[in-house]
Amino acid sequence: MENETIKGKQKIEMSFIETERARTVSFSKRKKTLFEDANKFATQTGADVGVMLFLPGGKPCSYGSTSIEEIIEKFLKVKLEHHQRDYAEGKSNVLMHKIMHPRSEIPQDKHMEGQKLSLKLRVEKIEKETQNSILVEHLKFDLNVAPEPEDEEES
Repeated sequence: MENETIKGKQKIEMSFIETERARTVSFSKRKKTLFEDANKFATQTGADVGVMLFLPGGKPCSYGSTSIEEIIEKFLKVKLEHHQRDYAEGKSNVLMHKIMHPRSEIPQDKHMEGQKLSLKLRVEKIEKETQNSILVEHLKFDLNVAPEPEDEEES
């Protein structure tokens, strides 16, 4: 007994469980433990906790300290509010910059500016070429050739 060492909890190598039956049993055990831990966390902290899982066959199962629908709705509402606040903050930062520096432009990415300028020059070049070719087509005539008289029908 003196030579034996106690190893305690051993780390299990994470890999895909090949057999479907073993995978289903493992899922069931782990799901139960996960839901128990979520319940314990919600009880100890007073937080709204929700866990959603999908069985390998696609069937959904969930745990919620309150209803899972309420938790999802609350989550999406808060996320939307954060998104709207961040958007409003960004707009107000731009406006503040314009107010504090009225004669300066908001700095933009130099690479994008270069691409924009290049594209603008290409468009102007194409417009000039198109305009020139249209003018040339309208003005094409040969001064060395006399116009042919129109044939009059004999009556």
